[in-house]
Parts: sequence; structure tokens; C-alpha cells
Amino acid sequence: MTTLWDTTGSNVVKALGAERRSAGALAFGLALTLVVVVDEQHVAAAEAAATTAAAAHPCRLLVVVRRQIDSPTPRLDAEVSIGGRLGPGEAVVMRMYGRLALHAESVVLPLLAPDAPVVTWWHGEPPDRIAYDPLGVFADRRVTDTLAAPDPVAALRQRAVDYVPGDVDLAWTRTTPWRTLLAAAYDQVTEQATGGTVVSTAGDPSAHLVAGWLGSRLGVPVRTEELARRRSLSSIRIDIGGDKISLVRKDSRAAELTLLGGPERLMPLADRDLGDLLAEELRRLDVDATYSDALSAWSGIAGLSARPTLREHVWRDPMAPAGTKGSPDSAPASPAAGHSSSTGSVG
Repeated sequence: MTTLWDTTGSNVVKALGAERRSAGALAFGLALTLVVVVDEQHVAAAEAAATTAAAAHPCRLLVVVRRQIDSPTPRLDAEVSIGGRLGPGEAVVMRMYGRLALHAESVVLPLLAPDAPVVTWWHGEPPDRIAYDPLGVFADRRVTDTLAAPDPVAALRQRAVDYVPGDVDLAWTRTTPWRTLLAAAYDQVTEQATGGTVVSTAGDPSAHLVAGWLGSRLGVPVRTEELARRRSLSSIRIDIGGDKISLVRKDSRAAELTLLGGPERLMPLADRDLGDLLAEELRRLDVDATYSDALSAWSGIAGLSARPTLREHVWRDPMAPAGTKGSPDSAPASPAAGHSSSTGSVG
């Protein structure tokens, strides 16, 4: 491991090259570049999740920690390693201070693995507009987590407003086991569904995405009900005539499945940690059309999957007074407002 204090982007590139030469064969076979954007207080959790994902998918891990943006002196500290504490692959942790934190792409772009897809993941509250962040504009896939927002449902709606093919949210990834069990059960039914109900705690974005998924796939109205408990899916019911398919969570490891009045069957439905969720999203690097259909059905915003796949970076200065050029208030509100192409790489 090489640690660089008060350094430059060029020195980080050289240090990574030196580590690659020392590691030899360990440095080859990269499937992608994973860019992680995180605040200092959540670095440990983000590194742990990224390490789990990187163990399943060989990648170059670039962790961007934006610190003290208001610092008068720009500064870059970096840790470069291969086969170290962040897993078997290549890893660079960069802490950026001052105005450099607003131009993180100037350091990150030269570090991207050549000819490999780029995935950007924001740990914590997602950005209002990904086009404000060049670390998202140049990525092939962009992973957010609305559950980390103060108002998850409002954040999920903003993801629909800001959506560009290639975006995905971990609130959707958390529903994968539920959707797998329900799809397998519904395949055994010959009658058409007539409705559905999703029960969860208040403010759970996963419940709304499941409702959108069922509605878009079955073409029936699906309503949501809320419980006053922790944020989590509790049960899902698909109405079929006078009968139903129901999946009810029993604990953190299993759920009971009932198919058209038959006996209850205990099915595995374990909670997954953040690293496993991220690893699932790294398994697929194409557009998740099912997610966009579910998001569109829930939000009522049509044509999400038909939007252009590239973004144009919209510069905004978070330190500028509201309403001035470069402030968040001075930029258009959505990709549909004329900012859907990109000067970055791929989408």
C-alpha cells in the first residue's frame, strides 16, 4: 500500500502504475471501474460494501471522499493498494479538500480502467440531479439509494424526474427476492390477476417500486398500505378472482407463501447487506428496463425507458448564492428540459 499526503492527481496515477507493476498478474482481468462517492463519516461502511462487491466482480475501486469543500486550500490525500484491505483488486481512496472536491473528475478520469465499463455509486443520500455531478455523467451505470434520504418517497420520485437509462436504485435491488418468489408462484396460475396490495412501513421506497412493478406487468391496480414499524416490506398479495397469492414476511430470514388457498409454505427470504446489494447491481451492466417500467408506473411519468441514454454535465457551484449563475436554482429541472445528451463518455 502507498499513502500519499497533500499530493496531485499525477502522483496518484504514477503510484497506481507502480503498484500494478509490483502486483503483476493480480492487476489484470478487471471487469469494470467502480467509483464510490461518500462522506467521511460513512467511509468505513462504504468501503466494507465495496470490498464485498469487488470480491465478486474484479474491478478497480475508486473511493471519492469529499471533505471540507469550504476549505481555502485545495488538497488531495490518497491511499493506493492492490490486494490489500479493500479486497484482491486495485483500490484508490482519495480524500479531497476545498475546491478540488468540486472537480473530483479531474483526478478520477485518468484512473479509470481502460476499455472497461464505469459504475458510479453514491453511498448515502442520492443527488437531486445526477447531471450536476460529472462522476455520474461519465458512468455507464449509476447506483443510488433513496432509502438513505430524509424523505425516501420524495427522493424516489426525483429519481423518476431525473431518470436516464442506466440509472438504478438499491430500493429496487432489495425487492429482487420478493419478485423472484412472486414470479415463480404466478407462473403456476392460469387465471388473470384482478388486483394487488403491498404492505410496508411508511416511507419505504421498495414498496412503491414493487407496486409499480406488479401494475406494469399485470396491468391491474395495485395499492399500498403502511404500517407503523421500521422501513421494510411486510407482505404482498396478488388477487386472482376470489382467491390470492400472498407472500408474508415472518422474520429476517423467511416468508410464508400461500398459493390460491393451498397450504402455507415457508420460503427463504433473507435480508441482505449493502455489499450483497451492490454486488447484484455489478452483475449486470446493461439498462434495467424492468426497473424503469416499475418506476414509470408508480410515478406516472411515461416514457422513461425511451429517454436518451447520455447526459450533459450541468455545472453548478453548491457554494454559490441561490439564483446566481452556477447555483442549483439557475439550472433546468430535468433531463427533458434540454440536458439529455452528454459530453462525457458512455451511458
